[in-house]
Amino acid sequence: MGQALCVCSRGTVSLGGARYLLLHRLAEGGFSYVDLVEGLRDGRFYALKRILCHDKEDRQAALHEVEMHGLFDHPNILRLVAHCMVEKGAKHEAWLLLPYVKGGTLWREVEALREKGTFMPEQRILLILRGICRGLQAIHSKGYAHRDLKPTNVLLDEDDQPVLMDLGSMNQARIEVNSSREAMAVQDWAAQRCTISYRAPELFTVPSQCIIDERTDIWVRIQSSAPRPTVQGCTNTTTLQSLGCVLYCMMFGEGPYDAIFQKGDSVALAVQNPLTLPSTTRYSAALQRLLFSMMTVNPQERPSINEILHQLEGLQPAPAGQDTTQI
Repeated sequence: MGQALCVCSRGTVSLGGARYLLLHRLAEGGFSYVDLVEGLRDGRFYALKRILCHDKEDRQAALHEVEMHGLFDHPNILRLVAHCMVEKGAKHEAWLLLPYVKGGTLWREVEALREKGTFMPEQRILLILRGICRGLQAIHSKGYAHRDLKPTNVLLDEDDQPVLMDLGSMNQARIEVNSSREAMAVQDWAAQRCTISYRAPELFTVPSQCIIDERTDIWVRIQSSAPRPTVQGCTNTTTLQSLGCVLYCMMFGEGPYDAIFQKGDSVALAVQNPLTLPSTTRYSAALQRLLFSMMTVNPQERPSINEILHQLEGLQPAPAGQDTTQI
């Protein structure tokens, strides 16, 4: 698969004919870890992602992620520099060489603001949201959906431009379920690929007759505590955390179901009920209307990514000085 790789010494690797110096660990999860490396030829920094593959299914999943990267050349989607499959005895590791984005994840920035006792200013939210939407627009235009949109899967560069990453959960945008067996297959896939605190309600019990499309990337169910029309939950959404949830997180400092999961309460039960939107005067009515537009009951009535971008064009930047808003 892909480029040839060898471990030339304890501190360097060779990938695609170029050598890289291993610097330090950036992140680690249950099935993968990421190291910061420096190209000895060009002096640039890269992120080397290593995916642990225990069987053929894992290797196919890693190959799928590589394939998804290959579909795009877009500033708001993380590009793949090189890749290979490394044998580790009876197991394998898929190695993906990716650009290093210095700003870190959107979630890390949200956490940093919360620790300082501030919220993200509206002007910055709009800048980041536009970039995320452009990345999703590119994905949807090729007939795919991200399915795993959340703040930890959005990187921020030095200019605050967002870059979508972790494309392993991407699949065809339109999924037609016509039987109980197909419904169970989708449900099992979601249990493996979707973090429980951001899993859409119908994925806990998938209907035997339904159609899922790219508007899954725009889901969250919400109800305002202010005197606004009640917005009930939607059906046929499979994104791990949708664009609406990402916007909610930027506005309020956490995902809509994070606290429920952390307390050990039932997320499966919580997502069956409307969520109360915190009352706030921090953000413009237009931005709050945008959030509500993503929460339409019927997924067929939910706005497309193009429609959301059109709404964003009509929003004005927040007043100067809003970035000092205190919690």
